[in-house]
Parts: sequence; C-alpha cells; structure tokens
Amino acid sequence: MTYQETLDFMFAQLPMYQRIGAAAYKADIQPTIDFMAALGNPERKFRSIHVAGTNGKGSVSHFLASILQEAGYKVGLYTSPHLVDFRERIRINGDMISQQTVVDFVEANRRLFADLHLSFFEMTVGLAFDYFAREKVDIAVVEVGMGGRLDSTNVITPLLSVITNIGLDHTQFLGDTLEKIAVEKAGIIKPGVPVVVGETQPETKPVFERVAAERNAPITFADARHHVERIGDYTEELEGEYQKKNIATVLGAVDVLCATRTLAIPADALRRGMARVVTNTHLQGRWQTIGREPLTICETAHNAPGIDAMLGKLATMPFAALHVVYGCVNDKDYRKILTHLHAEFARLGKPFDWRFSQPSVPRGLPVADLQAAARETGIDGNAFANVKEAIADARAAADPADLVLVTGSIFLIADALA
Repeated sequence: MTYQETLDFMFAQLPMYQRIGAAAYKADIQPTIDFMAALGNPERKFRSIHVAGTNGKGSVSHFLASILQEAGYKVGLYTSPHLVDFRERIRINGDMISQQTVVDFVEANRRLFADLHLSFFEMTVGLAFDYFAREKVDIAVVEVGMGGRLDSTNVITPLLSVITNIGLDHTQFLGDTLEKIAVEKAGIIKPGVPVVVGETQPETKPVFERVAAERNAPITFADARHHVERIGDYTEELEGEYQKKNIATVLGAVDVLCATRTLAIPADALRRGMARVVTNTHLQGRWQTIGREPLTICETAHNAPGIDAMLGKLATMPFAALHVVYGCVNDKDYRKILTHLHAEFARLGKPFDWRFSQPSVPRGLPVADLQAAARETGIDGNAFANVKEAIADARAAADPADLVLVTGSIFLIADALA
C-alpha cells in the first residue's frame, strides 16, 4: 500500500473516536494489553512519563518533551489528535514518524488488527510504542487520549504520572461530576510511581490523595509549589493565560524528576526547553497566530475550562472589533457554549460578529444546524461551506486593528491550518 492508501485504510476500517464519536469508544483496555503482548511488549522497553488531564495535557507533554530534548535525551512524544498530518501524533526529538514506517507497521499487522478487533486509537498506540522501542528512545512523553484508567496508553509503567486538572468534558464516558472524572484520571497512578497534579481543586484533591495513598505513590500538587506571573518569563513562543497553569505543572514535574534523580535536567536545559517548545516539538493550535492586519488567531478551546481560559486571554488583547469564526462537533452542548460566549463577548464592550462553519469530520455539527441553534439563542451569523471561506470573509470585513478569532473545535482549527 502507499502511504495515502494506508491512511485511508486506517480511517475507514478502524473506528476513530475523534472522527465519529461515541460509536468508536471502547471502555476496555484488554485489547491493548493483548496487542502489546503480540508485539513483544514494546511498552516495557523504554522509560516514559504519562500525562492526563481535562485541559493542558497536550501543552504539558510538549513542554516536557522539549525540556528533555534540550537536556540531551532522545525523546519520543505521543499526542492526540493530530491537526493536519496523522504523523504529528508520533515524534522523536520533534521529527514525525516516517510515512514508510507507518505503511510497514500497518501492512505487517493487518491480520492482528482484525483478530483483536482493534480501534484506530489502539492501533496507533501500538504503532507509537513499537516505534519508540525500535528506535531506542531514552524517554517517551505519552499523552492520554481520554480519561486514564481505561485509556489505551495506560499499559505503560512510567517514571512519573502527571494529571493537569479536572473539568467537565466527555461526561457521557467519564462521569458527570468532577469527582467521578477524577477517579478515571487517577487510573494512571501506578504503585510506587510519583504523581504530580497540576491544579488543587477541592472536589478532586481528596480523590487523588486517596488513590495515591492506596498505591503508595508520592503525590505533589504543582500549584502549591509554583505560581507563574508572566508567560514571557518562560517562553515567547506560546501565548494564552492558561499556559501559566501548564508551566507551573511542568515545573512541578521537573522538580520531582530531579528530586528522584530519575533524569538529569540541568537548569539551562529547563530554560531552553521552555523557551523553544514550539521550535522543538512543533506544537500548534494554542492561541496560534495565522495572519496579521487583521490579527487572526486559532484557538483549540472546546470545553468549559478551556473556553474560560481563552476568554481570559481575549480580555487582555487590544483590538477594535472582534470577528468570530466558530464551528463544533455534534456531541458538545453548543447551545450553552454559544450563549456563554455571546454574553462574554458583549462584556468586552467592543463590536463583534459571528461566522459559522463545519469541521470536516463526521462528528462535525452541520453548519445549518449550528446557525439555527444560534438564532434560537438570539445570535445572528452567516454560514459558510468551509472554514477557509469563513476566515476569508472575516478578514475581508475586518479593519487592520480588528481581531479574527477561529475557535470551537480542534477539528475546525485543523481545517484552518490545513
């Protein structure tokens, strides 16, 4: 198969939660365990750091990978979902896995995929772990896909577990309270393995302390040790006020790694890794500038905590008028989100308008449905066939001092970047 034929097979034959939603979700880690055994247990052949959380786990994973790379290690990085190229999910020292490696792995294991009835995510985790083992990485930073306890990545026993925070997202799978979701995230805590929790939350702190005690896992709350006043003191490559919490989480994780002497991370490697996170790991979609005059920003915020963090950043921005390009997937409470955003935009005291589009994945909410729902809540906006047309229209209508904000879904941002 060619690389494109391989991707077509993967996307068409193997369920993929990010594309089709609940039908692809499997609350069972046993297929991944069986897959790892069939592959010779590659997950046991490299050291790792495991990162979970409702928001920030991607940024934290990229920060840690960049720091470890600057410290001289050969660093694997597994994240999801991808924005433009599938291979973004699997990197070593910032370089994506090769197309040929993807093709060879899929061709070699197609029968195994069928025999084990593997999902897209399970197969991709196997590809990543097999690749990291074969390439003999010194350390891999592994981002959880969803939850933690039953996530396919949870077959590793890491040097350190990190849980950024807990918010109400994927409640149909993980539970409808912060406490229930915390139990799922706490599933990555392993016996005797230190865990760093990024944010101290009254509803979730007792859950993490209880699970850590049961598993004899030393626990650290990063925000009790670190408070970040200014992002620019650490990096000029990322913006967004929410990065303050992510940076504090990263600093807490580095503290523990250094204290336990599991990895050597010199102070200058920490500084360079933080400063060069985008250069080293190619992180995208987090308050990312894709145009100027008017300033055009992409932001992947898609749940309540992420949206509130985005609004906090927006409140600090100087602009004359705001032009919002919005699209989402069909399993979000988009009516509630639209109402909240509209009210917060109005509070800014500046003119603003809406444009709607549809992410190009099967889960994408049809733009006509989104526009109708918006009208029901008193929001008027024009509908566009794709995000490219919506952005072009917003930029054409904007003055140079205005701001165009593209948001609502990771997949809308992927379309914009593509």
